[in-house]
Amino acid sequence: MIETIQNTQQWMQDTHCTGAHVGLKELLYYKRKAALLSLVPKQKIKSASAGQYLAPQKGRGMEFAEVRQYQYGDDIRAIDWRVTARTGEAHTKLFQEEKERPVFVLTDLSSSMVFGSQLLLKSVQACHLSALLAWSTCARGDRLGGIVFSEFGHHELKPTARDKGVLALCHQLVDVHNIALDNRDTPMPSKFADNLKRLAHLAKPGSMVYLISDFSQLDDSSFKQLERLSRHCELIGCHISDPFEHQLPAYKDAVKVYAGSTDWTLPLMDKTFRSRYAEKAAEQFQSRLARLRRAGMQMRTFSAAQPLEQQLHR
Repeated sequence: MIETIQNTQQWMQDTHCTGAHVGLKELLYYKRKAALLSLVPKQKIKSASAGQYLAPQKGRGMEFAEVRQYQYGDDIRAIDWRVTARTGEAHTKLFQEEKERPVFVLTDLSSSMVFGSQLLLKSVQACHLSALLAWSTCARGDRLGGIVFSEFGHHELKPTARDKGVLALCHQLVDVHNIALDNRDTPMPSKFADNLKRLAHLAKPGSMVYLISDFSQLDDSSFKQLERLSRHCELIGCHISDPFEHQLPAYKDAVKVYAGSTDWTLPLMDKTFRSRYAEKAAEQFQSRLARLRRAGMQMRTFSAAQPLEQQLHR
């Protein structure tokens, strides 16, 4: 336990992390950690642009696929003269087409994300994970695009290659998060569904899309948008939560909680109350994940109470 605390303290010093704020230096830190994530596509590439990934169809390209008998209309430059000479019939070479796979990162920094009971706010962890995804995308040579949003700000980034795309995303993460943090006590309606619509316009077929959120603001319209996106793109959901949302800590007195215009009193000294809370939270958590999977998303879960490196190493 002591070693874990020391490692966490050292990590926070290395990344210049304060727990509640996001700085550019801590997002740049993840450049040397890009290998922690694998962005190998699990679906067939549908993009029309040339790139480094093998498409399901045969065509022109650099990667040899097979030899077959020459057919009318084949490029005579692709004739395999050795096989032709050996068989006495004209044969042509086929190559695997290389396709591009843009990566989009949608980062939710809404008011529900500006919460944390231990190491980091959920919104800060979302920024860290977004930066790590961005640097991993850059390391693989893919173009990076995305949307960073809260109730108070919205920024779209068209797919851009190399460090330029990553730095643009990191700057927007810092700006949008700081505005959300300064206005966290101002109630505003969720804009999750609106940003999913914008994402559908940005992400062309064959794209890989990462959605980073606690997904607490989703409505029926949002799930329909996700289902449409999943038909043409590979969707990976990164669900970020805080330990307080799963299990209430024991305490000798009742605690008053204020959120927006609502007050609650939590009897944390009552073990039965804490157990009921944990059971209800687990039920809601699993129900939310199941519905997101039905919408076509691959789901991964992350905690705001531990550094990303510890979670990804496990």
